[in-house]
Amino acid sequence: MFKNFFPNKVLSINNNFINNLIILMILIIFLGLIYALFISPEDYIQGDSVRIMYVHVPSSFIALGCFAIMGTASILNLIFKIKFMPLIAKSLAPIGIIFTLISIVTGSLWGKPTWGIWWVWDARLTSMLILFCFYLAYIFVWKFMRNFEQANKISSIIAVIGLINLPIIKYSVDWWNTLHQPSSITLTSAPTIHHTMLVPLLIMFIGMIVYSLIIFLMKYKTELMKFKLNKKKENR
Repeated sequence: MFKNFFPNKVLSINNNFINNLIILMILIIFLGLIYALFISPEDYIQGDSVRIMYVHVPSSFIALGCFAIMGTASILNLIFKIKFMPLIAKSLAPIGIIFTLISIVTGSLWGKPTWGIWWVWDARLTSMLILFCFYLAYIFVWKFMRNFEQANKISSIIAVIGLINLPIIKYSVDWWNTLHQPSSITLTSAPTIHHTMLVPLLIMFIGMIVYSLIIFLMKYKTELMKFKLNKKKENR
């Protein structure tokens, strides 16, 4: 699997491949939106406001997934000094922070009709805000530190420490008495959500995954080219 992220593999990706992914993404998200907005039923308690779920839940999953990969890549980078690992993590950070922000905003929009207030210092919401801060710190290190090795080391440490927050986000609704509803989809049990809502949710999730892959490949390819260019300048 890691072979697919080797520099030579990624640098050989042509525009046709990216364009095909973009077309695929548009088709999937279009289908997901039609299903989510018009075909899936409204919730018997929350009404049409439940449709926010089709953006909120996939965004939350992707935000957590991106940081999990960043943290894993940073561990491998710190231990084995694999040069392209920090570039993978760096390329995922903008995607992760955008989806974290979307998750927080849509969560607030969903919270207003459900809880009667835009924001509460609920364990799930607060831990997602902390994740946003970790993303922000990671990105700022790369943006404002000119020395690659220093930025690499500090950003990797931030990503590794930030991993501690992921299980807190995941299990916050189980560990504390929170306003946020329990998870409807888990890896260890059958989903508690009805199939009429589960299908559009999965379609939207796949569409957002494809979108994330497109942005990642474009960003990662750019980072690899910048890295190689800087190495050539250093060797002159």
